[in-house]
Formats: sequence, C-alpha cells, structure tokens
Amino acid sequence: MSISAKELYHALRAAYGQPRWWSDEAYTVMFQAVLVQNTAWGNVLKTCAALGGRLTPEFVAGLSTEELERLIRPCGFYRAKARTIQALTAWFRQYNFDHQAAARVPTGTLRGELLAIRGVGAETADVILVYAFYRPAFVIDAYTRRLLKRLGYAFLNDAAIRNFFESGLPEDARVYGQYHWLILEHCIAVCRKTPCCDACPLQSACARRL
Repeated sequence: MSISAKELYHALRAAYGQPRWWSDEAYTVMFQAVLVQNTAWGNVLKTCAALGGRLTPEFVAGLSTEELERLIRPCGFYRAKARTIQALTAWFRQYNFDHQAAARVPTGTLRGELLAIRGVGAETADVILVYAFYRPAFVIDAYTRRLLKRLGYAFLNDAAIRNFFESGLPEDARVYGQYHWLILEHCIAVCRKTPCCDACPLQSACARRL
C-alpha cells in the first residue's frame, strides 16, 4: 500500500528533524524564489550573502539593470532573472514595500497578481505565498514530482499532486512550508537524479526498492 501524505511527512520529520523555514523576511523570499529557478540553492545563498544587509526592496529598486545582473550573475539566466526581480519589486512597490499591506490581499487575488509578473510561474508564486505570506498553498516542484514517482505514484498532473497533499494534511501554511523543505532536503541528500537508495529512510515504502 502506498504511503499517505501524513505518513510521508512524519517519516521525513523523523529522518531530518525540525525543518528549516525559507526566511522570515518577505522580500528575501521573493528575491530568492526567483534566483533559485534552474540553479543550485548554494548559488542563491552565496549571492545573498554577498549582498548582506543590502537585500531590501529599496536597495534593489535603486539598482540599474546592469548592476542587478552583475550581482546575480552566479545564479545563471541572470538577464531574465533581473527582469523578473525588477518586475516583482515594482509589484511590491505598489504596496509601498509594506508586507502587511500586501498580506491583506485575498489569496486568490494575490496569486493572480504574482502570476501576472513575467518570469513568475506557479512554483515561484506558491513559494512566495507560503513562505512570505503564510498562505496554505502546497509547493509542487521537480523534487516533489521525482519523489512521488519513485514512491510509486502516477499522478496525471500537478493538480492531482496538490490534492494528494492538501487533502491529506491540515490546511496550515506552516505545515505546507515545512513539508516542502523536508522534501527539498531529502531529494538533495538522498533522492537525487542518481539516488542513494541504501541511505534512504523511505526504503520500506519506495516502489523503486520493492
């Protein structure tokens, strides 16, 4: 029998402990959610560490396109990402860079506004919704799809994956965000493109091993 969403969550918690949170700074989440597209998380951390305390919407809004491109170049696709970051920052400026003002917008409207920004797809929008605005939207990414496929699931699309998680868990943004981070940790450490199955804490439930 396949492992349930709740069982999988508890198995990952048992293996990896208390999951981290993306960031408590809303704009940092927005900035990093764009940078991490098609690049390693380590590149994002290095770029943000180099910025240090300057990683604010006010600072980024004051940069020229060329300056921003130079700062984020280590993350790849820097020209496209610079345009997206500028557009996302301009969107946030409509709320006077006030997280609380943006947080008053209903979830559906907020998601629609984010998706209207060129370069912000469903995954990036949901990362921002969960980690910056604490909305219960489960993030579906390549790691999630890979893990579920290896566990023996054959979901037809992301909507079916989302239903698997959201119907099996309490509607809680904190749980969704922590769960996504646990999947991220597991797929980076163990369930890689070439998996380290002997070290996997999910061996008993994994179709790849059965």
